Amino acid sequence: MPVAFAAGMRKTALTILAGLLAAGTVAGQNAKLSKELVTADANKKQDVIIQFKTDPKKQQEDKVKLKGGTLKKNLRAVKALTASLKGSEIRALAQDPEVAFVSPDRAVKANLLDNDFLAETVGAEIARQYNWTGAGVTVAVIDSGVAAVADLQQSGNTQTRILHAESMVEGQATTNDTYGHGTHVAGIVGGNGKKSSGTGSIVTFRGVAPNVNIVSFRVLDAQGAGTDSAVIAAIDRAIELKATYNIRVINLSLGRRVYESHTTDPLCLAVKAAWEAGIVVVVAAGNNGRDNSMQTQGYATIGSPGNSPYVITVGSMRTMSTVNRVDDRIASYSAKGPSLLDRVVKPDMVAPGNQVIATLSAGSTLTGTYALNVIATALYNPLQSLVPSSYMRLSGTSMAAPAVAGAAALLIQKDPSLTPDQVKARLMRTATKSFPTSSSVVDAVTGITYTSYYDIFTIGAGYLDVWAALNDTTVATGQALSPTAVYNASTNTISLVHGTNIVWGDNIVWGTNIVWGDNIVWGDNIVWGDNIVWGDATANGFNIVWGDNIVWGDTITTTEALSIKTSGDPRR
Repeated sequence: MPVAFAAGMRKTALTILAGLLAAGTVAGQNAKLSKELVTADANKKQDVIIQFKTDPKKQQEDKVKLKGGTLKKNLRAVKALTASLKGSEIRALAQDPEVAFVSPDRAVKANLLDNDFLAETVGAEIARQYNWTGAGVTVAVIDSGVAAVADLQQSGNTQTRILHAESMVEGQATTNDTYGHGTHVAGIVGGNGKKSSGTGSIVTFRGVAPNVNIVSFRVLDAQGAGTDSAVIAAIDRAIELKATYNIRVINLSLGRRVYESHTTDPLCLAVKAAWEAGIVVVVAAGNNGRDNSMQTQGYATIGSPGNSPYVITVGSMRTMSTVNRVDDRIASYSAKGPSLLDRVVKPDMVAPGNQVIATLSAGSTLTGTYALNVIATALYNPLQSLVPSSYMRLSGTSMAAPAVAGAAALLIQKDPSLTPDQVKARLMRTATKSFPTSSSVVDAVTGITYTSYYDIFTIGAGYLDVWAALNDTTVATGQALSPTAVYNASTNTISLVHGTNIVWGDNIVWGTNIVWGDNIVWGDNIVWGDNIVWGDATANGFNIVWGDNIVWGDTITTTEALSIKTSGDPRR
C-alpha cells in the first residue's frame, strides 16, 4: 500500500536518506554484541544476557565460568544465561560459535505518568451486563507486585483472585507492591469495585474484566526500576505456569528504549516465546511522545518490548472526563512509531490511559510521594469519609495497556479456543477508527504546544471497543504480526510489508484498509505533510528513522517522562 510523499518534502532529506540507506552497518561492530558492549571497559564487570543458539546446559555454563564470568540466572524463554563479566571477557565470549548475541542486562521502568470512565468508555460495562467478566481466565501482571486489596477478591466473599505471587527482584523475596504501580495496573485489568460499591456509594470504580484471576510477578522495586533479566525470568515462569493457572494474557506496563533489532533484543525474544506458547502479550507503548531530542516530534519513540511485531502495543487516550468517546483525544505523551531500527508499525491500538482511577497499594512509594493523586473516600462514598481511600489516579500508557489486557481476557472467556493472533486481529479489526485530523494541548507549566496527528504511527488500528470485539465472529487464520514500514527511494513512497501468511495481507481475509482505515493510515497531510512529521523542520528526524546506520547517537538523550503529573491541564 504505497503512498507518495507530500509535495513539500525537502529534497535535502531525500538526498541524505539515499546516502544513509547505502551506508550499511557501523564499521567494525561485532555482530554478536550490542552497541554498548563493543567498547565496554575491558576491566569493569557488568551484568549481561548471553543468548546461545541452543538451550544452555552445563557445557555453556562452564564456558562462561572459564571466561571469568559469575553466573546468575538461566532464562529459558530466550535460551540465555545472565552473568557478570568484564568487557574483555564479554568480547572474548562473543567469539564462541555457540553464542548467538550478548547484550547488557538493561534497566526497565514502569511506563507511568501522573480516568475515570475507562470501563464505560471502552464498552466493558455493557459486557459485564452480559456476564463477560473474565471469569476463569488468568492475567499475569508483570510489574511491581500486586497488593491483595478488596477489589481483587471474589464477588460475594473475601477469597482473593490473586492465585500466585512471586518476586524476581534480585535479593528481594517480598511480593508486596512497595512501589504501587502493579496494584493500580491490576485494578484496571480486573478490579471489581468492591470498596466503592454498596451502601452510600456514589460511583463504582471497576476494571475491564472484574472477575478475572491474577498472577503477580514482581520485577520492579520500590522505586519502579527493574532489569531485563527479571522481566524475562517472570515471562519464563508465566509460560511454565500457564496450564496450572490458565494464564492466557500477560500485561507489561513497563519497558525501556530500543537498542537493537527485535530479532536479537532479549526482551522481545521473551515476549515472542510467550506468544508462541499461546499467551496474549499486551505492552505499554511508552510515554515519550513529547520527546523531540531526535528531531522526530515524538515519532520513533516506541519502547522495548513494545517494538515486537508479535505483541499488542497500546498507546494512551484521554477520555476528557466523559463516557462518550467522540470527544476523546490522544494523550500527547503517548509514544509513536515506527519502531527504531526495524520500523515496525506501532502502536497497534490505543485505549484510555489518562487520569485513570484504580486500586492503590497502601504505604507504597506512589501513594506517599503523590498524595494528591489519592482519591478522597468522601468523593465516592460520603458515609465512609473517615475510612482510608482505596483508589488513586494515575496516567500513562501503563494504564492503557491493562485495559486491552482485560479486553483480551473477555474475548478468551467467551471463546477459549482463540489464539493470541486471533485475539490481536479481532481487537484491532473492531477498534473505533473515527478520529479528528489533529489535536493540540498546551503544557500549563512550560507553555509549549504539542500537536498530535491521528496517523497509523500514533493511534495504530484505532480505539479499543470491547463490545464490538465481543460481537465480532471473524476468525483469523494467519499470523497477526504488526507490519513493517518500508521506504522506496526511487518512487518516494512508503509501503507496509506484511510478509507471508499474515492476517491482514492484501489478498487474505481482511484488506489493510479494513484493519486500519484509510484516514488513519494515509489521510491527506496527516503522516507526511509539511511541518508535521518529516516536513520542513524535521529532515533529521526522517534520517534517524529510515537511515540504516542511525540508532541512538551517543549524545542523544531521551526524556523518559516517567514522573506522575500532578499539576497543569489534567486532560492533556
